Amino acid sequence: MTQHTSGAFTFTDWQETALTPETDHPRLARASVINTFTGGIEAAGTTCEYSFTYVTERTGTFAGYELIAGALGGRRGSFAIEQRGTFHADGTVRCIFTVVPGSGTGELAGLSGEGEYTARHGEPSVPYTFGYAWDAPRA
Repeated sequence: MTQHTSGAFTFTDWQETALTPETDHPRLARASVINTFTGGIEAAGTTCEYSFTYVTERTGTFAGYELIAGALGGRRGSFAIEQRGTFHADGTVRCIFTVVPGSGTGELAGLSGEGEYTARHGEPSVPYTFGYAWDAPRA
């Protein structure tokens, strides 16, 4: 049975590095990010790595992975998510994310699920929604 939760995250560190000249388009970049989640997911100091393709200075796509260690639905452990999204000239970022199969540890072993968020440039908190289930009964 799928359960649904929501909350917000904030980034506490964002280190972006250009991989191609910043005046070129399309261009590539990567970022190392640390997030803190509250709400349904409780996790501080996550590890996240993104790769970007800037089609223009303010538009493009990204993909990344994030390791989340903390609590979900009263259970503790860690899991990884894969993220894919787009960013737009109006400052919005849209992303869908999926739990990497088999990545759940501790009480989060067997976790599956997917979620989404829409961020707005300059806003410190990003709301997310997340639907999840366990592939195996809780031990």
